[in-house]
Amino acid sequence: MEATLPPVSAGRRWVAVEHVPHEGPGAIATAAAERGLALEVCRPYLGEALPAPDELAGLVVMGGPMGVFDVDEHPHLAQELALVTAVARVDLPLLGICLGAQMLAAALGAPVYRGDCDEIGAGSVTLTEHGRRDPVLGTSGLAELPVIHWHSETFDLPRGAKLLASSALYPHQAFRAGSRAYGLQFHVEVDRALAAGWREHLPTGVEIGEQAQADVERYGRATLAAFFEIAARAG
Repeated sequence: MEATLPPVSAGRRWVAVEHVPHEGPGAIATAAAERGLALEVCRPYLGEALPAPDELAGLVVMGGPMGVFDVDEHPHLAQELALVTAVARVDLPLLGICLGAQMLAAALGAPVYRGDCDEIGAGSVTLTEHGRRDPVLGTSGLAELPVIHWHSETFDLPRGAKLLASSALYPHQAFRAGSRAYGLQFHVEVDRALAAGWREHLPTGVEIGEQAQADVERYGRATLAAFFEIAARAG
């Protein structure tokens, strides 16, 4: 029997799980605030306690340099995976970015593993037919969505999920599980402030140009706005 949670009440909250200081929610927090949602940032790497599933109105899981199963170095990842698994079982909005997408895939039973190469820097993803019709990724009206890549791991498509986007290097770039759980291997949340904070952490020779960042922010804001609209309507 599928698990259920009580109806969303004013006491439930939106939480974004952060893994390193320079990979905060960026434009995700802006999109939430524009809809009157206070997105709380939880930093389990600093010892902050993760929320319980029944405390949540929605969950965002950010990126990070670690892997889903690097629990020896980052013990909190085991608790995070348990939280994502619990949230994925119920009809709550969930957005996984990069590591967060890999965690959602793992929570749904799909293998997560190292890819053939790194994919880092400004680029794009190609929307699938499902992606072009999707109420979140399809809102841009584009067949190629500008994004920022920063990963070397990937995942198989979870059983029953809809593949929404691919790239030349990695076929599984975005998926939707159910009506409002999204895994995005790429980054759409990179606003100007977040891009500035990334510069010293990017590999040597990798830069995010101003125009590329502006394009990602423009279309990313529309994508994130659509995610929160879907979350609100379904709630």
